[in-house]
Formats: sequence, C-alpha cells, structure tokens
Amino acid sequence: MAIKYSNVAVEIREVVLRDMPQDMLLQSSKGTVPVLVLPDGAVIDESWDIMKWALSINDPDDWLCRNHAHLLKEAENLVHENDFDFKVHLDRYKYSVRYPDFPMEYYREQGEVFIGVLEARLQQHAYVVCDRITVADIAVAPFVRQFSLVDMPWFARSPYAHVKAWLDNLTSSPLFEGAMKKYAPWAPGSSIVVFP
Repeated sequence: MAIKYSNVAVEIREVVLRDMPQDMLLQSSKGTVPVLVLPDGAVIDESWDIMKWALSINDPDDWLCRNHAHLLKEAENLVHENDFDFKVHLDRYKYSVRYPDFPMEYYREQGEVFIGVLEARLQQHAYVVCDRITVADIAVAPFVRQFSLVDMPWFARSPYAHVKAWLDNLTSSPLFEGAMKKYAPWAPGSSIVVFP
C-alpha cells in the first residue's frame, strides 16, 4: 500500500511461499516476503523499511509525519508492538494446531491486548496516531485484518467497534483494493510486471 500510495514504480514478482524462487533466496536468505532489490543491488527485506523507503521518495500526505516528530515516534512504537508482540500471537492464533500448549482462544486473548490498544486510540482519533492516516495505519492494518479473518463470527461480535470501523474503512479503500491485486506467480523468463 505504501508503494502504491507513493507511486514509486517497482518491478513486482509474485512468489508462492511454499516454492520460493532460488533467485529470491539469493537476494535474501530469510526466505520471507517482501524483498526489495534496489538498482544498486542493495536489499531491503523488512516491510517497515520498504515502507519508509517508498515514503522517502514520495509522501504527498506526510504519512511519515516529518513535521511532527512525536507522531512519528508514536507510529514507530505501534509498529514495533505490532511486529514484535502482536504478530507472534497472531501466528499462534492462526495456526493454533501447531502450538498445542494452549487453546486457540488463549492466543486470541494475547492478540486482543494489541487490539485493545488500537481500540483505545481509535476512540480518541479517526486513525491510530491522529485524525489522519499515517504510516502506522498502513503498517498494522494488514495484520489486524488477518486477526479478524481467523474467526470472523467472533470478530463480528467482539467489542472493538472502533477497530472494526477503522479496518473496514481501510480495506474498502481504492488504495487497499489496488494493492491487493493478484498476479501470476513469477518464474525465470516471466514478463516484467511494473507496479503500481
């Protein structure tokens, strides 16, 4: 979404995670997506860093809060909590059969701690940091969306009215829909596909 918003053209290669192309693994041995290879050969293989790279090139609505350092710090703190706490609980919630030490509901409750933080923030602002969209919204929304999809009836009944409205607003936007376009899996010799 950050790349689409920034309108920075990149060659996109859709990969199947269970069949990682060797070319990708040569660029980043982590074996995770996304991976961005810059023209000079430098590799960025963390979503947060890729977002900041794209926004450093073009950020017309100031998602990075350049003139509001305290907002950027809040955004960074939320992204850190998302990436290092919430995502761990989310993965265990999504794949609870792989983590039989506790029932699925336990992992959901652990994830709800972060959802509760977002709910409290969204009771005060239209978005998670302030009354306008920032990089934090775009960084955490995909993971909140994954959380909402694990048990959709439960999420629909959950008390997180502000989170649900915020998520619905973001995932029904043209930006989200454009970023979620599906592509044929890449293989050596595939045609070049430029995004956005």
